[in-house]
Amino acid sequence: MIKCIRTDSENENFRELVKQLDKELAIRDGDDHSFYAAYNKIDSIKNAVVAYADGVPAGSGAFKRYSAGVAEIKRMFVPNNMRKKGIGAIVLGELEKWAKELGYEKCILETGEKQPEAIALYKKNGYLVIPNYGQYEKITNSLCFEKTLT
Repeated sequence: MIKCIRTDSENENFRELVKQLDKELAIRDGDDHSFYAAYNKIDSIKNAVVAYADGVPAGSGAFKRYSAGVAEIKRMFVPNNMRKKGIGAIVLGELEKWAKELGYEKCILETGEKQPEAIALYKKNGYLVIPNYGQYEKITNSLCFEKTLT
């Protein structure tokens, strides 16, 4: 059974999962990793979710305010040994639910072309590709998505 808790970036399990994510992205992103890392600091994230499978940290994600009514999904990760169990979708759903409770009307996010699992997750969960926004505007290997919260 998967159980999600709402927390913040001080949560030890969230921090450990983010470390694992950063290790994986350093390999996938290669030379581009330092650019992305600059926009993925977790020092003061107030809205983070950690999923547990039988008490073991199995996935994480977070969101932060991007603009009025818009939350940006950040730091989504499921360790390799926990993938293909629906944990990413559960974490994403919990983040969307929480964002909606806080009055957000839309979620946006960025992921890399070298992350086909993430792209598939977002598309499967109703996210639509949008033009790259903000710091990702001219980054050709970034894909940006949005979803209206209903």
